[in-house]
Amino acid sequence: MTKAAAMPPRAADRILGVAGELFYREGSRGVGVDEIVAKAGATKPTLYRAFGSKDQLIAAYLEEQAARLWAFFDAAVDAHPGDPRAQILAYFDALEVHTQRKGYRGCGLSNAAVEYPDPAHAGRLVAVTHKAQMRKRLRDLTRGMDARKPKKLADSLFLLIEGVFVTSQIFGEDGPVVAARGAAEALIDAHVRKVPSPDPV
Repeated sequence: MTKAAAMPPRAADRILGVAGELFYREGSRGVGVDEIVAKAGATKPTLYRAFGSKDQLIAAYLEEQAARLWAFFDAAVDAHPGDPRAQILAYFDALEVHTQRKGYRGCGLSNAAVEYPDPAHAGRLVAVTHKAQMRKRLRDLTRGMDARKPKKLADSLFLLIEGVFVTSQIFGEDGPVVAARGAAEALIDAHVRKVPSPDPV
């Protein structure tokens, strides 16, 4: 065992790990600093030295949530190079599996946007930044598939994705998520120019 592997996690990492679990499960408004440091085996001064404030701790947690979102999205894109239609549909396929796992509580970024309506809140800023980036990525993909109205198609797909995040928390594996992939496919087919069939010889 290496020296690095034998070392316990830094206090800041423990705090962020514990806070992340609590924030995701219970919502960050309902979790106090005292509970976080007690479960992390740390102190309040350590938390404030590492993160500055609870709001900045929430922002750090949401950056981790965003990193997971992009890893998940990029895996679907990387599986189908050069085929934006297949990339988007692969993401919806993966969403169906991902959102049915035990303990699923939706997208942490979407949840934070609802929890914090103040546009200046550090957590909301992180959420809005990454949601805007997702919207742009979807627009890039819909342009890549030569959609007639790529922005409209991208926004329709974005709404569908957000609907998956919310309804999965309400209905679980029996929810509308099972219809999301088919709905995405229908939206794409309605917006993408059909390639004319070659004339029979």
